[in-house]
Amino acid sequence: MRSPILTALLATASAAATLDWTAAYEKANASLAKLSLNDKVAIVSGIGWDKGPCVGNTAAVSSISYPQLCLQDGPLGVRFATGVNAFVPGIHAASTWDRALMRERGQFMAEETKGVGVHVLLGPVAGPLGKNPTGGRNWEGFGADPYLQGIAMAETIEGMQSVGVQANAKHYILNEQELNRETMSSNIDDRTLHELYLWPFADAVHSDVVSVMCSYNKINGTWACENPYVMDTILKQELGFQGYIMTDWNAQHSTSPAATAGLDMTMPGSDFNGGSIFWGSKLAQAVNSREVPQARLDDMVRRILAAFYVLGQDTGYPATNLAANVQGTHKTNIRAMARDGIVLLKNDDNILPLKQPAKLGLVGSAAVVNPQGMNSCVDQGCNTGALGMGWGSGTASYASFSAPDAAIKARAQADGTQISLSASDSTSGVGSAVNGADAAIVFITSDSGEGYITVENNAGDRNNLDPWHNGNELVKAVAAANENVIVVIHAVGPVILETILAQPNVKAIVWAGLPAQENGNALVDILYGDTSPSGKLPYTIAKAASDYGTQVVSGSDDYKEGLYVDYRKFDRDEVEPRYEFGYGLSYTSFNYSDIFVDGRPTAGPATGDIISGGRADLWETIITVTVTVTNTGDVQGAEVAQLYVSFPESAATPPKQLRGFEKLALEPGASDIAAFNIRRRDISIWDVAEKEWVVPEGTFTFNVGASSRDIRLSGTLESV
Repeated sequence: MRSPILTALLATASAAATLDWTAAYEKANASLAKLSLNDKVAIVSGIGWDKGPCVGNTAAVSSISYPQLCLQDGPLGVRFATGVNAFVPGIHAASTWDRALMRERGQFMAEETKGVGVHVLLGPVAGPLGKNPTGGRNWEGFGADPYLQGIAMAETIEGMQSVGVQANAKHYILNEQELNRETMSSNIDDRTLHELYLWPFADAVHSDVVSVMCSYNKINGTWACENPYVMDTILKQELGFQGYIMTDWNAQHSTSPAATAGLDMTMPGSDFNGGSIFWGSKLAQAVNSREVPQARLDDMVRRILAAFYVLGQDTGYPATNLAANVQGTHKTNIRAMARDGIVLLKNDDNILPLKQPAKLGLVGSAAVVNPQGMNSCVDQGCNTGALGMGWGSGTASYASFSAPDAAIKARAQADGTQISLSASDSTSGVGSAVNGADAAIVFITSDSGEGYITVENNAGDRNNLDPWHNGNELVKAVAAANENVIVVIHAVGPVILETILAQPNVKAIVWAGLPAQENGNALVDILYGDTSPSGKLPYTIAKAASDYGTQVVSGSDDYKEGLYVDYRKFDRDEVEPRYEFGYGLSYTSFNYSDIFVDGRPTAGPATGDIISGGRADLWETIITVTVTVTNTGDVQGAEVAQLYVSFPESAATPPKQLRGFEKLALEPGASDIAAFNIRRRDISIWDVAEKEWVVPEGTFTFNVGASSRDIRLSGTLESV
């Protein structure tokens, strides 16, 4: 018998935000009929690098009152704008595991984007997924799990497009490293492609994302931006994508092959020197010579115009002005995400929260704002001072910057606490800063970014997983001079912590991630217990770099690890991580009870009609799992209850895979129900022979807990 909860969920299945594509396409067709060949080519071709106000621009078409389209980075705010905020990067948003904050972040970014007259904001990021822990741009996306990435993509896109801004899901697909990204081939089997890397892009399409960016690399030997299998067969046919595909900047390699494979827009229309122009007049010639069918060009234009119309950008959209001040009150989201994405890894003797200490010693260059200025490095291409984001095109300028030392000093003044500071990474000045202090807080970092900038010999990808700036030795020196050491780590991704953990006087480790411009304020919220930490790791922190089983490669990548990335690999090989995926401590404690699993899943392939995101029945809720979570401690806190599915053995899947999470804020003694809605896709595998998603026969186990390794309750169901 189905529960009332499941019945209600089935009645509202596939409830992603839906846009009126039918009306938009009717409008696009009416406009299309008024366009000349040159007009059509202008709509699909960028005008060239550095030829307009934005990083990407198309020409205006007066016959249909179509403006010069403005496309601008990036995934955490508007790049090169001077009156905007810098929101937290994707990886830090992921570590909040908070759907509402993710959606609000998307909405607020889009409000600023629209305010400065940008039509297309180039984000969010689902690729790289983060299979290589040293990958340079992992921090732009939402962590090393496709389900977490997918939920974050959906929430962000729906938030953005609710404002009328075009979102852009990127980088499609398998661009997992910076080294050789413009020459390498990512060679992958179809099942791994679907179950890991395509998964979050399907969420994006289901949420009606209007544009997708194809990536620099080749896929199984064919450039992503002229690959008919990934662009046409998968994205447009299998996933029912109704929007348009644009190139990454200068990722086009041909005129006709790119067009006939499914590319819809070239960006920026040239290389960065004004050469390598493949469309424009060359596309017109290809259409006239029938190398590219007129119908294909019309399809490109129709898709681009439909995306423009479906979000109402033809009515009252602001003119482009990247100098407009549009910050509003959006810092509330930045502060909340910066705070709630902090992960408490270690807290011996309950040294945290701080309780009006008489003296604190602060150590490390990352305690203070960059002495040359918070935005002194182009595209944040340095690791000087406090770290808030990685580097590259996916950055934005800080509107302001709360550094740890300033925020702690403000709190210390109110508490009557003496502060001593050594804003250096030299071990020689440590003693004077921390001697006699009730606690010593040492700040260390690890940074990465896009490959066109090299920072301290790191050419985008990180050279290793060690702390930068001699961080291990700095912690050792502080721990030799003080018995109560708190290590604060701002990092783009995993760092090997074994040297730090070997110091007996290191009592706490605060994984502060990439908190953007609210760095210090958010940290103080956690250090002093104004808020109990509630962040959870969106990746695994290993004991050794080799434990991941993946690394940046010098040539092409054959993806030999298959499905076994991050915790999936650790679980299969029974490798003990230092801190597992989904891990995070609190100042309170939580109990899990009363698991209930309800549903009657049927084995076999999905058979529904194709909608945005794939077959419709893949998106229907077919199982619900509920558990009761109780705050058994003394302070208010929030717990992220996580659901991991173990498939029947015949499915040959990783031991368990994330398929649900729910964040519950609870007062001391209070309880609430975490309800997980399991869709058909969540218990399906990709059948490479049938080219369909299939629910395997057998027993499914639904594991609920506080992390991927801290499973509290389990229940089972048989597929029939």
